[in-house]
Amino acid sequence: MVKIEYLKDKKWHAKAVVMPIELWRRLVPKDDVSVQELSGGIEDYCLDKAMDEAKKTPLLNSKEALTYLEE
Repeated sequence: MVKIEYLKDKKWHAKAVVMPIELWRRLVPKDDVSVQELSGGIEDYCLDKAMDEAKKTPLLNSKEALTYLEE
Protein backbone atom coordinates (compact mmCIF):
# COMPACT_ATOMS: atom_id res chain seq x y z
CA MET A 1 0.00 0.00 0.00
CA VAL A 2 1.28 3.43 -0.96
CA LYS A 3 1.02 6.13 1.69
CA ILE A 4 -0.04 9.55 0.42
CA GLU A 5 0.02 12.49 2.82
CA TYR A 6 -1.79 15.81 2.66
CA LEU A 7 -0.29 19.13 3.69
CA LYS A 8 -2.92 21.34 5.31
CA ASP A 9 -3.19 24.99 6.23
CA LYS A 10 -4.03 26.33 9.70
CA LYS A 11 -7.74 25.69 9.06
CA TRP A 12 -6.99 22.07 8.08
CA HIS A 13 -7.79 22.59 4.38
CA ALA A 14 -5.70 20.37 2.13
CA LYS A 15 -3.17 22.43 0.15
CA ALA A 16 -0.75 19.89 -1.27
CA VAL A 17 -0.13 16.18 -1.62
CA VAL A 18 3.07 14.31 -0.74
CA MET A 19 3.57 10.89 -2.29
CA PRO A 20 6.46 8.42 -2.51
CA ILE A 21 8.69 8.96 -5.54
CA GLU A 22 7.99 5.37 -6.70
CA LEU A 23 4.33 6.26 -7.20
CA TRP A 24 5.22 9.56 -8.86
CA ARG A 25 7.49 7.72 -11.33
CA ARG A 26 4.66 5.31 -12.19
CA LEU A 27 2.34 8.25 -12.86
CA VAL A 28 4.93 10.41 -14.60
CA PRO A 29 7.76 8.43 -16.18
CA LYS A 30 9.64 11.52 -17.40
CA ASP A 31 10.85 14.65 -15.60
CA ASP A 32 9.21 17.31 -17.78
CA VAL A 33 5.46 16.75 -17.94
CA SER A 34 2.42 18.81 -18.88
CA VAL A 35 -0.77 18.96 -16.83
CA GLN A 36 -2.50 16.96 -19.57
CA GLU A 37 0.16 14.22 -19.41
CA LEU A 38 -0.07 14.14 -15.61
CA SER A 39 -3.85 13.85 -15.79
CA GLY A 40 -3.55 11.00 -18.29
CA GLY A 41 -0.99 9.23 -16.11
CA ILE A 42 -3.24 9.46 -13.06
CA GLU A 43 -6.22 8.22 -15.07
CA ASP A 44 -4.24 5.25 -16.40
CA TYR A 45 -2.96 4.40 -12.90
CA CYS A 46 -6.49 4.50 -11.45
CA LEU A 47 -7.91 2.38 -14.26
CA ASP A 48 -5.12 -0.16 -13.77
CA LYS A 49 -5.88 -0.30 -10.03
CA ALA A 50 -9.61 -0.75 -10.74
CA MET A 51 -8.85 -3.57 -13.17
CA ASP A 52 -6.61 -5.26 -10.58
CA GLU A 53 -9.42 -5.05 -8.02
CA ALA A 54 -11.95 -6.37 -10.55
CA LYS A 55 -9.78 -9.44 -11.13
CA LYS A 56 -10.19 -10.29 -7.43
CA THR A 57 -13.99 -10.09 -7.64
CA PRO A 58 -15.89 -13.28 -8.40
CA LEU A 59 -17.79 -13.31 -11.67
CA LEU A 60 -21.58 -13.52 -11.55
CA ASN A 61 -23.68 -15.64 -13.84
CA SER A 62 -26.57 -13.98 -15.72
CA LYS A 63 -29.18 -14.69 -13.04
CA GLU A 64 -26.94 -13.40 -10.23
CA ALA A 65 -26.08 -10.27 -12.22
CA LEU A 66 -29.75 -9.47 -12.89
CA THR A 67 -30.61 -10.01 -9.22
CA TYR A 68 -27.74 -7.70 -8.23
CA LEU A 69 -28.91 -5.00 -10.66
CA GLU A 70 -32.48 -5.22 -9.36
CA GLU A 71 -31.26 -4.51 -5.80
